[in-house]
Amino acid sequence: MRFGVNIVGDIVRLMEAEVKAGEKAVTTAMRDAGTGLKTAWRAQITGAGLGARLARTIRSEQFPKGRTSLNAAALVWSKAPVIVGAHDTGPLIRSKNGFWLAIPTPAAGKSLRGGRITPDEWERRTGLRLRFVYRRMGPSLLVAEGRLNKKGRAVASRSKTGRGLTTVPIFLLVPQVRLPKRLDLERDAERVRDAVPGLIVANWVEPGS
Repeated sequence: MRFGVNIVGDIVRLMEAEVKAGEKAVTTAMRDAGTGLKTAWRAQITGAGLGARLARTIRSEQFPKGRTSLNAAALVWSKAPVIVGAHDTGPLIRSKNGFWLAIPTPAAGKSLRGGRITPDEWERRTGLRLRFVYRRMGPSLLVAEGRLNKKGRAVASRSKTGRGLTTVPIFLLVPQVRLPKRLDLERDAERVRDAVPGLIVANWVEPGS
């Protein structure tokens, strides 16, 4: 019994066409995977209440640029890796000088430069002096003698008689604080990674079809 194999068409051209189909499928799959992961991470950030500005720091890029390849890859990253990474890992934060971390209370208000206000900035802005109050139980305090305005912010008292003057806690002092973990970026990365083979198959179009 004899068996024979007949190849219909040019085998070289058939292989070249199949390789091109594979290159296009892999490149398209990696582009879709990168875009999908970027979208998922941005949604996580805004969903955690961290704001659209931080979400927009998530970027994606595809390699190689401008051409298809069986070795195509996608890179997804943040332009603010320290901030995003901190919310992803929930690190323990300590003071740089080994003393206290000053956590502003609502009475302190916000920094004019954005973010948390510091004791130095608060004193310059209000003209009031902060006083240290040690507490054995609970965090120690930085307080000021002033009054609360309608927004609940501590300001200097305009009363000559001292009416309305009170001791207002401005900052809580703690030796360290653990930032709550608000993101799970690895979860989305694993989901997208597991979906890549299916994306390649879905985008692989047979030559001539």
